Amino acid sequence: MKILLSAILFSFLTSGCTKQQPMPIEPVIDRTKASPNGEGNFTYLALGDSYTIGESVKRAESFPYQLQSLLKAQGSSVANPKIIAVTGWTTDELQGAIKKENLTGSYSFVTLLIGVNNQYRGYPINTYKKEFTELLQTAIAFAGGNKNKVFVVSIPDWGTTPFGKSSGRTPQTIANEIDSFNTVNQEITLSAGVNYTDITPASRNAETDLSLVASDGLHPSAKMYTEWATALLSKVAKVLK
Repeated sequence: MKILLSAILFSFLTSGCTKQQPMPIEPVIDRTKASPNGEGNFTYLALGDSYTIGESVKRAESFPYQLQSLLKAQGSSVANPKIIAVTGWTTDELQGAIKKENLTGSYSFVTLLIGVNNQYRGYPINTYKKEFTELLQTAIAFAGGNKNKVFVVSIPDWGTTPFGKSSGRTPQTIANEIDSFNTVNQEITLSAGVNYTDITPASRNAETDLSLVASDGLHPSAKMYTEWATALLSKVAKVLK
C-alpha cells in the first residue's frame, strides 16, 4: 500500500521523452500559497518541487522552514519562506507557476532545487539544461540581481529509497541519471558564479539508514532535511550579515 500511495510523489509516465500529463492517484500537495510570510527583516524565496515543500513531513520540518529556524537562532530574523513548489513539478512547470505568481520586488535570498521529475519522466537532458539555465537567471533576478544571494541545491538520489528499489529501475541506473542531471546543473550554476550545495552523496546514506526516509518510503525525512538546512546555513548567514 505504501508503494501505491507513494506513486503520487512522481508522475506515472512512460520513460520516453514525450511529455505527458501527470496521473496522480491522489491530489498533489500545493503549498504555494499555504502560508503568508511572517514578519522578519529578511525575505526568502524557495523554488522547486516536492523536495522544497517537504512532501510527507510537517511544514516546519521542510528544509526551507528548518533553514529559517536555524537562521533565526543565529540572530537573523527571516520571514516565513515564500514557497513556489508542487510535488511532481518539472522545470517547465516551475517556470509556468512562477509566471502565474506575478511576483514583484526582490528577496534577501533564493534557493533553487529542481530536476528530479525531469529525470524520472525521461525528459531530454538538453531540455533540462535550457530550462534550468533560465530558472537560475530568474532566481538571480528575484535576488535583486545579486548572484551571491542565490543557492542551488543538487538533486538527491531517490534510487536508494524503498520506493526506488521497487520502481523497476536499478539503483545504479537511477544514480547514473541523477549524476548526469547534477553535472548539468552544477556546471551551469558555477559558470554563473552562483553557490552550489551538493547534498546528493549524503542522500545515498538512505540505503542503509531508513531514518533519513519519510514514511512514504521515498521522500527525505525531517532528519535528512536538517542536513540540507545545516549545509546551507553558514552560506546564507554570510550574505545576510
